[in-house]
Amino acid sequence: MGSADPPEPVEALAAGVRAGSRAAVARALNLVEDRRAQSRPRIAELLRALGGGKPDGHRVGFTGPPGVGKSTLVSALGGELRRRGSTVGVLAVDPSSKRSGGALLGDRVRIETRPEDEGLFVRSLATAGELGGLARAAPASVLVLAAAFDRVLVETVGVGQSETDVEYVVDTVVFVVQPGSGDALQFLKAGIMEVPDVLVVTKADLGRVAQRAMADLQAAVRALGSRETPVVAVSCVAPPQGIEALVDALECHRAGLDLTARRLASRRRHALADFATEHGERGVRALGGRRAAERWLGEQAPGLDVPALVQGLQEQATEG
Repeated sequence: MGSADPPEPVEALAAGVRAGSRAAVARALNLVEDRRAQSRPRIAELLRALGGGKPDGHRVGFTGPPGVGKSTLVSALGGELRRRGSTVGVLAVDPSSKRSGGALLGDRVRIETRPEDEGLFVRSLATAGELGGLARAAPASVLVLAAAFDRVLVETVGVGQSETDVEYVVDTVVFVVQPGSGDALQFLKAGIMEVPDVLVVTKADLGRVAQRAMADLQAAVRALGSRETPVVAVSCVAPPQGIEALVDALECHRAGLDLTARRLASRRRHALADFATEHGERGVRALGGRRAAERWLGEQAPGLDVPALVQGLQEQATEG
């Protein structure tokens, strides 16, 4: 029997990702989705080689109840961003197939792509039964896409009130609702998500019903003390409405962010989440609890990446 081909050098793979090669991006995503223990060193090496992604990039997460039109919205937004000259990577987190464990691909098929367009890449990722609307590999997958594309759009499953994890992997959170559903007020009043960065009402073509939904949302965010949260009404029915206004709202939010500080906090939360997933609550208790772990993370050098932080947490737990 012939020997297996040696694995692709990580630095060569990272170079292909940074160059925007869709083939390299696909191979990198395959790697970070690999749960085998023997793949972890290569995953850590890849993430280290990719760094923090494009410094002028933007990562946007879309959350909200199922069936509100997130996939259609992401597709329209991706098209507008491409028209404006940005490259776009989309991560569509889908429910898992009970039979295969893989993504059902329901969202991916609704996102319009053109094979000849090297500047648009769409990837589906299965949740594998995990809560929070994201899969465990999502943070690393976002980092891969952020190294290759100017704008990264992350669409969550839409699993109701556990839609919180997306804020840990993106710069801007968009909460999507449809007119007449009552979901917006329920979510915001419950305080589950605090106040998202941008609110979107779909199906603006419904007219008065959509206008009422916008007014309700604006009143809700004012009641929560956030008068500056933009509320945008969109319709993806031809001719589309509101997509340009949404892009402008996203760019405005990005311009007001301290991206360095926000992404540093995200890396630290990602590290703690990875550690907790690997070692469970017993491991977190060995650190002195979550607050003690967060204090320790806050004392670490800003330049440390997620694998290094996870390793440090493991060492702290062992010493404790």
